[in-house]
Amino acid sequence: QLQLVESGGGLVQPGGSLRLSCAASGFTLNNYAIGWFRQAPGKEREGVSCISSSGGVTKHADSVKGRFTISRDNAKNTVYLQMNSLKPEDTAVYYCAAKSACFTSWYADVRSWGQGTQVTVSS
Repeated sequence: QLQLVESGGGLVQPGGSLRLSCAASGFTLNNYAIGWFRQAPGKEREGVSCISSSGGVTKHADSVKGRFTISRDNAKNTVYLQMNSLKPEDTAVYYCAAKSACFTSWYADVRSWGQGTQVTVSS
């Protein structure tokens, strides 16, 4: 019954920015940590960012540190991924997932996945 819906993807030029949203449906998002994952063509799905249920703990993959920030607005039942200085290699389908915590491995205790939103970084 835990449902997540991603939005905000699209086409952006290198160096540009996008903000992705992960909205919860049918449950209270503040009970869960939320991870962002992505899967690029020809590559395995990888963890990108994670935020704890309170918002007090975040982590990011090395490939996006300094460029991506994750935040949450529990009043809106939504988690955001702000992506700046985008590179072509950031092109992927981005997914959010509800987790128990961020200190575990990326795929540990994933409770629910969204359907994904496409991000394309191209000139």
